[in-house]
Amino acid sequence: MTKIRCLFLASLLLLVSFAAAAAQSGGKAEPNRISVSQTATVVRGRLANGQEMEYVFAAKAGSTITIKNASPSAFDFRVFSEEADVETEFESSPTLTLTLPEDGDYFFFVRKKAGGARSASFKLTLKISPAD
Repeated sequence: MTKIRCLFLASLLLLVSFAAAAAQSGGKAEPNRISVSQTATVVRGRLANGQEMEYVFAAKAGSTITIKNASPSAFDFRVFSEEADVETEFESSPTLTLTLPEDGDYFFFVRKKAGGARSASFKLTLKISPAD
């Protein structure tokens, strides 16, 4: 092969490698799937100011989810499902109970509030009660 052709192929290979690496780190991460049941499911993590962590869980129509936030002054949370037409505001309360209208997946976001320590650890407990 000629020197120019070798340089072209090496450059092309390098560009493809960079594009693959950028696609892996630059896209939106998939949410963490969690299993929420009648026994407590604890979600823990560490976030910096303004950062969010996203989870997804499955639920049946008419079930009730209860979310307890151990640090409501530092973290808030919300529940969202476009298919079920559910979207809470970010909640700063220590406990939220919500009846879920449809079978399907629901998203659960935890967000570190601005102010206070730059980063902190969170602990939220989720529990689902079946429909009556």
